[in-house]
Amino acid sequence: MDFLHYVKEHSEEIIEETKKLLRIPSVLEKFDPKSETPFGKDINDALIHVLNRAKKDGFVTKNIRNYAAHIEYGEGEEILGILCHLDVVPPGDYWTHPPFQPIVIDDKLYARGAMDDKGPTMAAYFALKFLKDLDVHLSKRVRIILGTDEETAWRGINEYFKTEEMPTIGFAPDASFPLIYGEKGIWTFDIEAKNIDSPLKTFKSGERYNVVPDYAECTLDIDLQNAFQTYLKYHGFKGEYVDGKYIVHGKNAHAMQPNLGVNAAFILANFLNEHIKNPFIQFIHSYLAFDCFGEKLRLDFKDSEMGSFTLNAGIFEYSKGVGRIGINCRYPKGFDLEKAKEKISKAAKKTTLEYHFKGDIPIHYVDPKDTLIQTLMKAYQKITNDVDSEPYTIGGGTYARALKKAVAFGMVMPGRKDVAHQANEHIYLDDLIEATAIYMEAIYALCHE
Repeated sequence: MDFLHYVKEHSEEIIEETKKLLRIPSVLEKFDPKSETPFGKDINDALIHVLNRAKKDGFVTKNIRNYAAHIEYGEGEEILGILCHLDVVPPGDYWTHPPFQPIVIDDKLYARGAMDDKGPTMAAYFALKFLKDLDVHLSKRVRIILGTDEETAWRGINEYFKTEEMPTIGFAPDASFPLIYGEKGIWTFDIEAKNIDSPLKTFKSGERYNVVPDYAECTLDIDLQNAFQTYLKYHGFKGEYVDGKYIVHGKNAHAMQPNLGVNAAFILANFLNEHIKNPFIQFIHSYLAFDCFGEKLRLDFKDSEMGSFTLNAGIFEYSKGVGRIGINCRYPKGFDLEKAKEKISKAAKKTTLEYHFKGDIPIHYVDPKDTLIQTLMKAYQKITNDVDSEPYTIGGGTYARALKKAVAFGMVMPGRKDVAHQANEHIYLDDLIEATAIYMEAIYALCHE
């Protein structure tokens, strides 16, 4: 059957249902394991919304205490897992239109989560729904697994797999086509400062380890207004002094590609370093500012297959002489993590700060010759007629890591700009429709006898 033709006939339904999900502002505010909604009302609303739609469409569903859930169709011993997530990063500033009021302009659907990961989730959902509507027999159970905490600590998916079966194979529609077969390791740590005496009263920038902060502010015990305005004008940076706050604006980007953003905290810290002595500011200036490849810390490293080591400083908090910098690094094969930890710790001590390890998610890799990858590539090529694009590796971290054999599969098309975690996040409507057909073809190829 011509899956792409079938999907196009139902395109309006896909678009309208995607808009409904995008209207739910499913940003994590606080994790409360004692609550019936551990990740907050909004994330839970998104989870229940999708499950209610699935129940209405006649699917088997299971909710794991609002930590995660799945939607199932098919039969058999084996499970194909399609790993999606419903939480989104905070919208940030500089949106042309409200981030949770989806709008279509020039055949692009704008909203926070459109690309990461609600648009792809709906593409996967409708792919399975359409196969069910067509009464296609599947010899494997297909489970769309809905995560709720992918953008922070993976507590939802981790809780899910404490009780649920591990799929034999799977894919996560949370990256790019044609296919991602390897993901860099993710190393997270804090640099902490204590008992600092300086004119700096407060410094704040960023909310998430995995986002380049686009806003930074500080307050001081001294007046640097004139110098601040001169600094901004000379360097061409955006900022202002308002109600006692020195404010700087940058540009959001995903932590896997920090070079695509402009870290507002770096701009502000470099200015402050010219005028005050403060170990917290000195560390940012000396070891982090405008260096997304870790060269200042002598961490720079590149693998021929997986690319370069990258570093994103995403969280900055300072008040009453106590400070914290939250850093998220992506490392390729061959990177010596233990030596890197030693280098960071020594650099921190030089400025009287301390290194604190937060976590490490190892490299995820599936052999490009594996049958799973070959089958998915054929599904992509059949729908798109693109036989030139090759599978590759990324610095991002997707739910594919949760399975022993899974890859990231779509839905950013080759040549499209990846705008996940950025202002004015969007997807092309044509890509949403085409991705739905690709997922139909992939599920059919992997599960149909």
